This record gives sequence, C-alpha cells and structure tokens, in this order.
Amino acid sequence: MKDLLSDLKWRGVIYDLTEGAEDFLKGERSPVYAGFDPTGPSLHVGHLLPVITLIRFSRYGFRPIFVIGGGTGLIGDPSGKERERPLLPEEEIERNVESITAQLKGIVERFTDDYVVVNNAEWLKPLGFIEFLRDVGKHFTVNYMLQKESVRSRLGREGGISFTEFTYMLLQAYDFLQLYDRYGCKVQIGGSDQWGNITAGIELIRKVRGDRAYGLVLPLLTTASGKKFGKTEAGTSVWLDPERTTPYRFYQFWVNTEDRDVIRYLKLFTFLAEEEIAELERAVRERPERREAQRRLAEEMTRLVHGEEGLKRAKRATEVLFGGSLEGMSAEDLLDVFSEVPSAEVEADALREGMPVVDLLVIGGIAKSKGEAKRLIKGGGVYINNVRISDVGQRITLGDAIDGKVIVLRRGKRHYRILKIV
Repeated sequence: MKDLLSDLKWRGVIYDLTEGAEDFLKGERSPVYAGFDPTGPSLHVGHLLPVITLIRFSRYGFRPIFVIGGGTGLIGDPSGKERERPLLPEEEIERNVESITAQLKGIVERFTDDYVVVNNAEWLKPLGFIEFLRDVGKHFTVNYMLQKESVRSRLGREGGISFTEFTYMLLQAYDFLQLYDRYGCKVQIGGSDQWGNITAGIELIRKVRGDRAYGLVLPLLTTASGKKFGKTEAGTSVWLDPERTTPYRFYQFWVNTEDRDVIRYLKLFTFLAEEEIAELERAVRERPERREAQRRLAEEMTRLVHGEEGLKRAKRATEVLFGGSLEGMSAEDLLDVFSEVPSAEVEADALREGMPVVDLLVIGGIAKSKGEAKRLIKGGGVYINNVRISDVGQRITLGDAIDGKVIVLRRGKRHYRILKIV
C-alpha cells in the first residue's frame, strides 16, 4: 500500500499544497475537513471528489470531518461565481442540510464509522457581530482580502461584490478555527477555487492560536473535450439523490465516459489498486469497444453512492435496454430506462377485450401499416415486453401491460417504442 501522499499524487488528486503541508502529512495524523454548501437538497457528482478524498485520508489514519454550511450557506460563497447568489430562505437551507447530511452518512459509513458530520450554523449563528469584528475581522486587512481571487475577480464586474459576500472568507476562516479548537483539525481540503478561503483560515489560526495549519486543494475537473465535469449531454446535473437521478441514469453517466477520461476518473474516484487500473488502461488501449474500464467505473461509483441494491437495479435496467427480460421491472423503472424513446398512448378500454398486435404495432410506430406489421412478425423481428411475437393473430390485453401502465415494443435489436396506457 502506498503512503498517503504518493497515492494522492499518483491519482492526480493534488492540485496544490500550502507551505509545509507535505512534511506535515508525512507525520502527524490530524483530523482533516472539507466543507459542503447546502444550496440545494442534494449533492451532485461534482461533490464526490472531496468526499472520496476525505475517505481516502481516513484509510491512512486521518479522521475526516464533513462540514455542512448551514451558516455560511445563508451568505453564499463568491468563489467562482460571476454574480451575487440569491439568498435562500433559512427553512430551505435547514432542509437541505438535513438531506445532505443523510447522503454523506450513507456514503461514508460504507467505509468508516470514525468520522464527524457537523453543521457550521452551530457556531456561526450564535456569533455576535461585535464579537465577529473583534475576534476575526481585526486579524485581516482589507488589502489582504482584496488580493484573493474570489474577491478580485468580482471587483471589475458589473454589480461588484456585496459586503455580505466580501466577508465570506472570514466566516470560513472562523470555521477552520472552530474545528481546530473542537477537534484538533489542522488540515482543510477543497477545490482549487477555495485556495483563498483556506489560506485565510490558516492565517487566523496562526494569529489567534500561534499554531500552524495546512491546506490541500483539488483540481477543478473538466472532461477531455473541455466540458465541465458532472453534466449530462443535455446539460443537466447528475445528482446523488436517487429521486433526482435514478441509479440507472447515474450508472449510465459513468458508462458514457470518454476513453480519454476514464482512467483519470478511475484514479480520482475509485479505490482500485494501481495494478488493476493499469490492466483496465490496457483494455482501453487494446479493446476499447468492450468498454471494460467504463463499466468498472460505473459499477464502483454506483455501488459507492447507491449501494449493492442500487447497482443491481442499474445493471438490471441496462440489461433491459439490450433486450433482457422485463421480469421484476416496474413501470416507473421502464419509463426511466426508455425516457428518450418515442412513445404513444393507447386507451385502457381498448385493451380490455384485447387489441390485435398488428394494430398495436402501427399505433406504437413500430410498423407503418398492418401489412408491414405482419411481415415483421413473420420474420421474427417483433417483441412485446422483450418477448418475441410469432402469431400475427395474437391479441394484446391490459394484462400484458407492466403495472397496467406500460407496454414496451421492439423491432430488431434496438428499435424501441413505448406505449403508455391512459
């Protein structure tokens, strides 16, 4: 097993380190933390790198601390933002904190029970304004704050930066001080856009406690084609919440990774050993059509977020798309799998007495005419719910519909249509 820093470097996890961090991480096993912004009810795949990196630290004896920004989320981090964020209602932030906390625990507890999840509203909400100015603001000059990229990049834009967002880095610095006092935490990790906030915390600990703290920043990921990581082809986010992104869709996101990206993602996001990743890299080079590396990446990530049952559902749904049995699939699962497939509607009453299959194929768009439908059936190329149809006189009833709601039509290997029962 590699030492921590060698492992992080080989995987490409380290974008930069603050002064002295490399030597510190070779010795003391300090708790290490990362913050997560509760601006929505779910984390997305873009949050997974810091989550997995904290888990990676835990495997080398560092206690991970996951800080949910129930306090800072009421303000909004200006880092990487072109304009001011809208302020969310406090009740919404609290709901988001609750759901994100449950998400994080569900992932982390697959690996360790020695961790902390904490909401920074615990210490930020009771903090008085005068106390904040005297105990935190006093230690930072405006000149120092103006040098930070998160502030400087906004000053030249229309609208500038509000005093509220201007002080955000001081709130995050206070987080680091609180975690130092409460847990002995001396290391913070985050995306490279968090460098200014992290170094502000290091500066506050140095001035107030006379001790050193350290930071490690992770790369901000883009795909090999230059797109922002974590978006589908349609431009939507890939969420960890199965109600927002089903395990099947989540699995498909990783399966669709480009060959140019898949080995990098295997290193960054999985716990596979170097030897196994090297073998998968050979597979990409020698047998790219099999997509072995993509399937392994999808399996590891779906298991990490949705567990064995979620992975089983995702793989089952994938098999259906390639002609597998529909047994055990719900109508909702099928509509998700075939969400991009053209669909038509048929009234339930029309199926109660049974409808000729040739009529159904025309309604569903599988055949242009009854004559063509009959020829397709005789040729053995028509399937209802992935079961081959051989009788041109067969009648389809409501009992053939999955959950009484959906019938899956197929011509050949991959030409699908969906019939929705209304």
